[in-house]
Amino acid sequence: MAAILGLNGCMKDSEEKVGYNKSAVEWYNDIQRSIAGNDLEKADKQYISLRSEHRGTNLLPTAMLMLALAHMDNEEYLLSNFYLDEYLARFPGGSRGEYARYLKLKAAFLSIGDIDKDQKRIFTALTEAKNFQSAHGGSKYAPLVQTIIARLEMSLYLLNEDVASLYERVGKPKAAEIYRKKNSVYIYKDGDIDRSNVGLLSRINPL
Repeated sequence: MAAILGLNGCMKDSEEKVGYNKSAVEWYNDIQRSIAGNDLEKADKQYISLRSEHRGTNLLPTAMLMLALAHMDNEEYLLSNFYLDEYLARFPGGSRGEYARYLKLKAAFLSIGDIDKDQKRIFTALTEAKNFQSAHGGSKYAPLVQTIIARLEMSLYLLNEDVASLYERVGKPKAAEIYRKKNSVYIYKDGDIDRSNVGLLSRINPL
């Protein structure tokens, strides 16, 4: 949140630091160069100037997606979502709107670092992925979303299995049974999942 507030705050001093009164193409090219040089802070300020000076340019939606991807590649998922949310607020329709929704799912998936600590985020990401699958079943991104769903379900399966095993060790078989029943909805079995590939989801990019 602080990063996003900081980005909004940049509007006040962006002209002083990156110039002003340029054409839309000049700002767009500046953004591209800053991203190529991995200076995303400068690219953010240049985007703000592009948006302020040329709000109606057809280069704006492309710049939003470009910055969303750049921040995602840099593991700055809040900033990536800032651009994706702004894009969808203004350009929700068409194939690029569908692409932006897919990117939000990808960012949510990659932002999960520890399945023990990020259970709520796993459930949220899984729900959103299934909603996307229902709404866009014929999408070209559907196979990638299905991969996300499978990874998240595997993580929840292993988490439930670990909790069940813990309850068994401390002599609480009924509690263990509750967690084993939770896993009955999945097609997976513990021996089917390579635990070394599921521990930290953010290190597994299947997309």
